[in-house]
Amino acid sequence: MNRGGAAVASAAVILLLAGCAADGGAERPTPSAAAPSTVFAIDADFPDPDVVALDQGGFAAFATGGHGLNLRIARSTDLAQWTIENRDVLPRLPAWASPGRTWAPEVVAAPAPGSGYVMYMTAQDTASGRQCIGVATAATIDDDFVSASDQPLVCPVEEGGAIDASTFDDVDGTRYLLWKTDGNCCAEDTWIEMARLSSDGLSLTDEPVRLIRQALDWEGALVEAPTLVRRDNRYVLLYSANDYGGDSYAVGAATAESIEGPYEKLDEPILRSAGDLRGPGGQDVVSVDGADTLVFHSWDELYMYRGLVTLPIVWHDGVPRVGD
Repeated sequence: MNRGGAAVASAAVILLLAGCAADGGAERPTPSAAAPSTVFAIDADFPDPDVVALDQGGFAAFATGGHGLNLRIARSTDLAQWTIENRDVLPRLPAWASPGRTWAPEVVAAPAPGSGYVMYMTAQDTASGRQCIGVATAATIDDDFVSASDQPLVCPVEEGGAIDASTFDDVDGTRYLLWKTDGNCCAEDTWIEMARLSSDGLSLTDEPVRLIRQALDWEGALVEAPTLVRRDNRYVLLYSANDYGGDSYAVGAATAESIEGPYEKLDEPILRSAGDLRGPGGQDVVSVDGADTLVFHSWDELYMYRGLVTLPIVWHDGVPRVGD
């Protein structure tokens, strides 16, 4: 997803879920002078958010860059009030990458305790011109992330490239990397794929497994932005779909008994445009003391930027409900 950002909104907003635009979201509605503003936790451009709970307390949120920054960071003590730091957390792109299209960071504590943090990010592969996924590391959350390789980690050029990395730790401690094949760049299918990571998190140990692709009417031409969790003894895959630039963008869900699937999709999105929410997506799930929060971006009323929004998310037999 590009790319290119809360107080918790009320549950009533979500219960009024509206239908997707029939044209796939290519046209945005003309803003009304009386249109309400979304209540953002970060009322500034902060798309594709990824949130990390810090060992020392509080949270760090990472996002697609802007204003001359490759990738951005914000801090919070409570997931409600945030402060954006004026620094680039990836000031130097990997040797394989070209500037200008750096997206959707995923930051996670390194597998070995006390070994710092690992970041997976999307950037443009200079050799192919496709978007691909790289890996970088930092000793602490306050340090710059530095590329761990002079080659992309995931770069299936023949499938259009890869974007939107995320991680999942299974019950046995195995860490997986998920991503989207970027086939919509060139009239191909998009797939959410997954592979095991090495013990240090810097390489893949097996071939990717395909989980889902775009197939439902509301998904339009693509699925992307995977987020995998395990709830109620089920694997629950959240994802965004359709055109990120308008109101048709929405968050869907699929469940499975096994991590490799098969995944059964819910027929309709769990979160879509309604009221103050405009094209919600790019989601992450943050767990604190047994309670889960969905963190995502939504457009402002003028469709100029995507701010960060948070809502509670609960699970009924593994099926997610947002805003309850």
